[in-house]
Amino acid sequence: MYRKKIGFLFAATLFLSGCNVSGCNRGENKLEEMPANTTAATTSVTEITTTTTETTTTTKPIPQGMNPLTGEIGMREEAAGKRPVAVMVNNLKKALPQYGIAAADIIYEMPVEAGITRLMAVYADYESVPNICSVRSCRYYYPILAYGMDAIYCHWGMDQTIAKETLERLGIDRLDGGGNGWKVCFFRDSDRVGKYASEHTGYLDGSKLPDAIARYGFRTDTETKKAFSFRDQSTIVPEGDPCSYAVLHFSEAYWSTFEYDEKTKTYLKKHCKNPHMDSGTNTQLAFRNIFILQTDISLREDNYLVDIGLESGGGFYISAGAIQPISWVKSEESAPIKIYGGDGQEIWVNAGKSYIGLIDYDRRLEFSE
Repeated sequence: MYRKKIGFLFAATLFLSGCNVSGCNRGENKLEEMPANTTAATTSVTEITTTTTETTTTTKPIPQGMNPLTGEIGMREEAAGKRPVAVMVNNLKKALPQYGIAAADIIYEMPVEAGITRLMAVYADYESVPNICSVRSCRYYYPILAYGMDAIYCHWGMDQTIAKETLERLGIDRLDGGGNGWKVCFFRDSDRVGKYASEHTGYLDGSKLPDAIARYGFRTDTETKKAFSFRDQSTIVPEGDPCSYAVLHFSEAYWSTFEYDEKTKTYLKKHCKNPHMDSGTNTQLAFRNIFILQTDISLREDNYLVDIGLESGGGFYISAGAIQPISWVKSEESAPIKIYGGDGQEIWVNAGKSYIGLIDYDRRLEFSE
């Protein structure tokens, strides 16, 4: 029996407001782009007890053609049972626009240093990854998440302290633009050279990725597991309040905004106040599922890099125009994140692309109808 108490923020009431919603933030800052006539969720801290029972179950096989990261049907037959690829992506404003990220099945966003965030884009089919720019360096919590998905990890350099130690300790299969991947699958974008700082010009050539993986003898087969509990292709409305608008304030300078598009049943992402675009496809990032995972995030002794708790926490699941309080658990480094509802059971998730944002309990969250 696994039993853990988890404190999380529960959406309790709705009221008309300009935007004074807080996850746990005690600041009074007002969001720049809150649409008129929206409602925002006040939140209060509650404590629930999540109980999961460790039992032996028969796992149903993944339906033929199902993408295990999105639950969607239509994946190439040759990609079934293969390891995903996780790629570190620069998210600095000065490095925008990125390209290749709209094709990702899952995108993680987390704070790194100085209030900025960095993305990790995950692709289920390593033979169909597009060119991705700009690729940046590793921080230790990203490979731990990739490891839990059995993903091949792609990055360009690393911090030389705990990130280096984590990569070596895990022995994770990886390609480094500043090492074994240079001029194998990592290059400089000639269109960016001279226009951007050098660190914003590195890209991963997706067409060369399969050969790079073969060159270094990385295992490609995996025990295919679904990232979430996808019920079927029908739409599941989360058990909670209506939610057409959500904001994650990672810092005063970096926040992510999601606006629900009823026609596509997806949430369109903004990078701070502007549409978050993929310049390769000229499309705005859109997600069927938004997971807000709250955890403890703190500065390390160097007062620069951060530590992020990856064991458990609270948060919210947003999809199909509604929001549901959740808890989450990552039982060990090699295990994936599991998402639970208030009843302690894994929640059902809609088929489609997912955004997963890990944010400190003290940072402000905003929701509206």
